[in-house]
Amino acid sequence: MRRLNATYRHIDRATDVLAFAMREGDGRGLHPDVLGDVVISLDTAARQAAERGGTLEDEVRLLLTHGVLHLLGYDHERSPADARKMFSRQRALLAQLRE
Repeated sequence: MRRLNATYRHIDRATDVLAFAMREGDGRGLHPDVLGDVVISLDTAARQAAERGGTLEDEVRLLLTHGVLHLLGYDHERSPADARKMFSRQRALLAQLRE
């Protein structure tokens, strides 16, 4: 994950989830029905789940939801308003998954 993060985001540290949108880069437009790829570090997810007192399944669900929102164009790093919008949507989707 660190290598992927350094290569594609130019941030030389490990991360828990990366999203690679098919609407960006050389492959954009290649297949309009494919949003992209979400890469999750299961080691990081397991550590975070333990730190939060949750399950690995819950943490992976959170990270997958987060990654898919990035694929849909949400970006919490653009501005505080965008962060509020993205995390609000993330909470709503996770609540629906628990129903």
